[in-house]
This record gives sequence, structure tokens and C-alpha cells, in this order.
Amino acid sequence: MNSYQRVLEMIATGNCDHLPLMPITMMFAADILGVPYADYATDHRVLVDAQLKTAEIFGFDYVSCISDPAREAADCGAVIQYFEDQPPAIVEDKALLSDKTTLSRLRVPNPLGGGRMKDRVRAAELFRKRVGGELLIEGWIEGPCAEAADLRGINALMTDFFDDPQFIRDLFEFVLEMELAFAKAQIEAGVDIIGVGDAAASLVGPKIYDQFVLPYEKRMVDAIHEIGGRIRLHICGNTNRILSGMGSLGCEIVDLDFMVPLAAGREKMGPAQVLLGNIDPVKCLRNGNPEDVTQAIRRCHAEARPRYIVGTGCEVPRGTPHANLLALTEYARSHPPDPSATALEDRK
Repeated sequence: MNSYQRVLEMIATGNCDHLPLMPITMMFAADILGVPYADYATDHRVLVDAQLKTAEIFGFDYVSCISDPAREAADCGAVIQYFEDQPPAIVEDKALLSDKTTLSRLRVPNPLGGGRMKDRVRAAELFRKRVGGELLIEGWIEGPCAEAADLRGINALMTDFFDDPQFIRDLFEFVLEMELAFAKAQIEAGVDIIGVGDAAASLVGPKIYDQFVLPYEKRMVDAIHEIGGRIRLHICGNTNRILSGMGSLGCEIVDLDFMVPLAAGREKMGPAQVLLGNIDPVKCLRNGNPEDVTQAIRRCHAEARPRYIVGTGCEVPRGTPHANLLALTEYARSHPPDPSATALEDRK
């Protein structure tokens, strides 16, 4: 069973030879290749080389096109600040939709039009040529709340939920159309799963989430499924209050950040949901030692089984000791998905 088969079998049945391993790496991967992050984020060839080298060294079961959340906003015309060795950043005090009336004139960019979205699509194409059918290939789009925050500015967006709910709906409709076009282009280029990052959704309360965000996430998920895609939902932050909604979306994989107990996710989402995570990427993975990492991932596995993928709460931080990340590799390779509770206890 190769890596591609392992992840898909976990999704389909929960039965595979050992736990899949899918930590998010971006700056860490660039450092592994020894390149400035600006090159990783702007040249798909560099990103692909970095991801493949990282996957080879640490035994990951997948590679990802993810680099930063500013690709869609950049192609819409947002002001982006670029750095030599840090991720590109959206300049919030110059938000594209600081004037809400701009939305009526905004047009959905063509994901194949030559901008930053096209660079991600080209990464998908290159991954397919080099490791298609061997490693799972992950594309990435922004979720409705996250991309709305990128275009409007996070602070303004949060007040819009109360002051102008119709604008929120209009903005989410625009985001949905854009992200589905972007997802479709990546799927056609060869990705096996689409990561949907909706971090801003963790900042709203459950009432706003249920009223505004959840319906658009559901439409996004359903539409991606209709075109033959799979979804990995990634909402970093404290999502304890919206777990049931996240579980209702029907995503193949749901990531949980470290402040959300995996036991709570399992309780709210049921035994069929594949969960991924969720050790603390800084306190444990970067600042701990291999034994700390092993103990933490053992706890995660015990809480999340039977359908579980080894990973961290969010991105593997730059500067993480290789021995700590290899502890995740060793745990994944040496544990079947659903050992008995006794077997888990014996390994403590």
C-alpha cells in the first residue's frame, strides 16, 4: 500500500496498513530545500521541489500546494506586501473592499489567467507528473469567511455581520463563485483533495457561524463534491463552539487545532469522520522533545480513533527539530488505525 492508497483507504473505510501522516509544512519545507520563502510562495517549481524533499525525508503521505492565503486576493487586485523570507501578507489598512461599493464592480478573476492562482494550478500539474498516484496531492482554497476577511479586512468584516448582513451575503456569494472556479481548476490539474482554509470562522460565535458561515461552507463543500473533489477542512483556532456544524459539512477530513480536544471532535462529529491533528505545533512540536511529541500524538490517537490521520494543530513551525517531526513519522508508521484500547495503553 503506497501513500496515495493509504490516505484514500483511511477516508473510504478507516482500514489501512498504518496511520497516514499529513502535517502542514510551508516555511519549514522552504527551509528544508534551503530557499527563501519568497521563492517558495511565488514559483511553483520551488514549492514542488520543497514539498517533495520534505515528504521524502519525513515520510509524509502527501504533498500540498499551500503557501499563503493571499493568492485569490492578489488576483482580485488587493494590495499584497511581499517579503524576502516570510509569507506574503495582505495589507489590511488598504483592503480592497474598504469601500463596500467596490464589490459591485469586482469581477471574479480567471484562475488560469496568469496570476498567483495560476501558479498554484501549475504546482498541481507538476505534482501530478512527478508523484501522481504515489503521494496524495492536496490543492488549497480559502473558505468563505477567510477570503471575505482578506478582501474586506477582518475588523470591518466582523462588524458587517451586525451592521450590514446583506453585504455579507453578497460578499460570500462572490467568494463562493471565485473559490469554486479555483477548486475546479486545481482538480482538473490533478489534485486529489482540496484543502479549505477558513480560519476567520473560528472568530465568530456559534449563532453567526450557523446563520452566515455554515450555509456557504456547506454550499462550497457540496459543489466541490459535485465536480468530483474531496475536501480537507482546516479552521485553525478555537472551534469548540462550532464543532457540530463543522461535522455536518461532509468533508472527508477535518483538522482540529490544538486547543480543541480531539475527544470533543469525535463526540460531536461521530465515528465516521476522519479527524486530523492536533498536537500543539509550538509548545510541543517545536519546543518539546521526541518523547513529548510521542506522548502527545499517542493521546490524540486514543481520542480520535478509529478514523485518524497524524498531524499537528496547524503549520509545522520553522525551526522545528527534525527529531521531533521524525517522532510523528515513527508513530504513524508503527501504529494501525484502530488498535484496541489495551494495545494503546500498553504502549504508554
